[in-house]
Amino acid sequence: MIERVSRQAAVQQTAAARGAVQGAGFGAILQQELSQEGVQFSKHAITRAEERGIEITPSLIDQIKGSMVRAQAKGATNILAMDTEKAFIINVPHGRVITAITQDEMKDSVFTNIDGAVFL
Repeated sequence: MIERVSRQAAVQQTAAARGAVQGAGFGAILQQELSQEGVQFSKHAITRAEERGIEITPSLIDQIKGSMVRAQAKGATNILAMDTEKAFIINVPHGRVITAITQDEMKDSVFTNIDGAVFL
């Protein structure tokens, strides 16, 4: 009897854990995955990436990490990391992406409060 109760409790805990993951939003799941990679995205950056159709891939994460390492070596604290299609404002000391921008939005933008730019 005790064994059966223990099994039921384990099944319920597993189901509850799955429900918690399924109930979590895209941003929460993405943030959990990225924090393991050493890169964090602010809620604002996650929202902007979703709205603007910017796909956060492992390759992109590696590029962002590389940009942060290069910027940190030069003493930069807030950078614009960009390629031909997208750009990110990154706070280097905290390893946090602040916002994400698409190519169309870059055309008329002025970037302030940055002290470096890195090409992805």
